[in-house]
Amino acid sequence: MLDIRQDPLTSPEIRALLAFHQQSDMAVSHPGTSTALNLSALQTPDITVWSVRDGDALAGCGALKQLSSTHGELKSMRTHPDHLRKGVAQTLLAHLIGEARVRGYARLSLDTGTGEAFEPALALYRKNGFVNGPVFGDYTPSAFNQFLHLAFVTSE
Repeated sequence: MLDIRQDPLTSPEIRALLAFHQQSDMAVSHPGTSTALNLSALQTPDITVWSVRDGDALAGCGALKQLSSTHGELKSMRTHPDHLRKGVAQTLLAHLIGEARVRGYARLSLDTGTGEAFEPALALYRKNGFVNGPVFGDYTPSAFNQFLHLAFVTSE
């Protein structure tokens, strides 16, 4: 059973997972375009990080950044290579979407890369309702990134 908990990013396991994925991102990204997984950038008051555990083992991690009172950003969702195809990413994404709803966000956005290496993540996001859309936050659009958004229906 997968267990999700908030994490202050002090765990050597999480730091190792982020470092592993940063190397992988750099290998499949256009030079100079991979800014994902900057550990110090994830340790700010507007970002909450969660880890996913499968028993005692770290299975994945992800973060949610508050851009405004109505807009959140999905950050650095990663699955440990030993836990691929076990539902870790879907479980974590569902948790982050639920957290965004609890916070009252009208929209949840993310920035990701382009190309074949990003297709599995894109399929997951699209399966959960994310659609391509305009640039947001302080990102700069290029041929090497794309922006996805999930709008929440509010009942008033």
